[in-house]
Amino acid sequence: MKNSILIVIILFTFSACQAQKTPLKATSTSEKSISNSNPKLVVGIVVDQMRYDYLTRFYNKYAEGGFKRMMNDGFNCKNNHFNYIPTYTGPGHASVFTGTTPKYHGIIANNWYDKEIKESVYCAGDDNVQPIGTLDDAGKMSPHRMQTTSFADENRLFTQMKGKTIGISMKDRGAILPAGHAANAAYWFHGKDEGQWISSSFYMNELPEWVKQFNSADTAESYLKVWHTLYPIETYTESGPDLNDFEGGFKGQETATFPYDLEQLKTDNKGFDILKATAYGNNLTTDFAIAAIAGEQLGQDNITDILTLSYSSTDYVGHNFGVNSKEIQDTYLRLDLDLERFFNYLDKTVGEGEYTIFLTADHGAVDVPSYLTSIKIPSGYLNNKETKQKFSAFITERFGVEDLIENVSNNQIFLNRDKISELKLNLADVQETIVNELIKYERVAKIYTATTMHNTSFTTGIESLLQNGYNQKRSGDVLIVPDAAYISYSKTGSTHGSGFNYDTHVPLLFFGKGIAKGSTLEKTVIPDIAPTISAMLGISFPNGATGKPLEFVLDNQ
Repeated sequence: MKNSILIVIILFTFSACQAQKTPLKATSTSEKSISNSNPKLVVGIVVDQMRYDYLTRFYNKYAEGGFKRMMNDGFNCKNNHFNYIPTYTGPGHASVFTGTTPKYHGIIANNWYDKEIKESVYCAGDDNVQPIGTLDDAGKMSPHRMQTTSFADENRLFTQMKGKTIGISMKDRGAILPAGHAANAAYWFHGKDEGQWISSSFYMNELPEWVKQFNSADTAESYLKVWHTLYPIETYTESGPDLNDFEGGFKGQETATFPYDLEQLKTDNKGFDILKATAYGNNLTTDFAIAAIAGEQLGQDNITDILTLSYSSTDYVGHNFGVNSKEIQDTYLRLDLDLERFFNYLDKTVGEGEYTIFLTADHGAVDVPSYLTSIKIPSGYLNNKETKQKFSAFITERFGVEDLIENVSNNQIFLNRDKISELKLNLADVQETIVNELIKYERVAKIYTATTMHNTSFTTGIESLLQNGYNQKRSGDVLIVPDAAYISYSKTGSTHGSGFNYDTHVPLLFFGKGIAKGSTLEKTVIPDIAPTISAMLGISFPNGATGKPLEFVLDNQ
């Protein structure tokens, strides 16, 4: 009997030891599998000013290997929105890659009034660095005003700085903010009379040889040619007539109609800068991105690299010609072919199924209000001069001083705090007095004080978007929301910045390694992108991230 008991004990002990060993072995295998499952390269693409309906409106004209490849073979989040105001380029790029909103990352606009130094600052401007590749101040840029990390930063930390990060865009802010603080490099295009890709001493002391070679090849020069439509213009039935009253055009050409001789027009349109406002600017950006992958050997080992790629010309074209123009349609049809060219290059160099891509936008855009008015849709333009005169008169009469307002910008009012203290006024009372006055003005839809933003938690509506965009140290004392489709802009071209759907609803496509195939109409928001990529890579989320991983996007098999 004792022998039987002893045998049972020995068997039990042996089984327990085996049970302990098995999970350790399984964990080791699993960890190895996770390590090997990460993509060699992650590419984050931002298409500047891309409304969601550009995917659907031009769908039948797209080729198979660009937008359609991502939509049909990847995952399409069809109800993707920005969840803050203002919807500008700087905040948009920062939010996509940090996984949070201006409330936390601090990029509250492209330019904003700095309450401490009493002057306007630029989101990427940095006088403490030197331009590289040019003598122009266009190179004095860095991400120092962005207060949180990007997922590219977290990947650098996770890989012990072995995984590279390169940021590319025609706009400096479109290259710098996505790449984050620890990037190997960010490059942007300096036009005027140079036509060069440049950087700053924040990243390097001189341009790498591959960049020098690209610049010396005069690739930018090759695009100073005639801009025709890609296909016969009569087939562009998804956009308005080429000749209309709602487009800006270029100096030196009487009408905003195809074709455009860029070589002939460049002198009156800031030299190489004219390329930014044409479809060819995106071609040039793709050329440079391909050169960067080769020059930096991105995606050539098992340590994940990050490429942030922002296409800026779509924004310049939209601002100039409007969202319903033949020019915007041609720009997207050409961009579609550029994406196909880029994806094919990745297939050959990184390997099909070895890279992951997401594509989104930094904001949308409103239809040209003068066009909307012509078809009886409520819209128009804000009379800022008249409003300023009326408001200034009120401030003088009510408070007996003229310098109570320090700055008005980005639909925010900044009060002179020193003057308020001198007059022994209560700050919250002054804010509320201004709200009660301005809400009576024409085309002011809503208006809130900073005190309200501090003391009230909003979860829905425009109020929630305002709060997500409100940064306590950087934002103003009073926040104004104009009526839908009423803008401060010229009577031609489109703009953006609001919390209305035309500005917030943008594409979100995922494609490649680790991505499921499918689509959803469930609402997603821009800050969800960075946590999703971070979760896929198994790295820390950006340190200020407020979004959540989109689990249904990831292929967990």
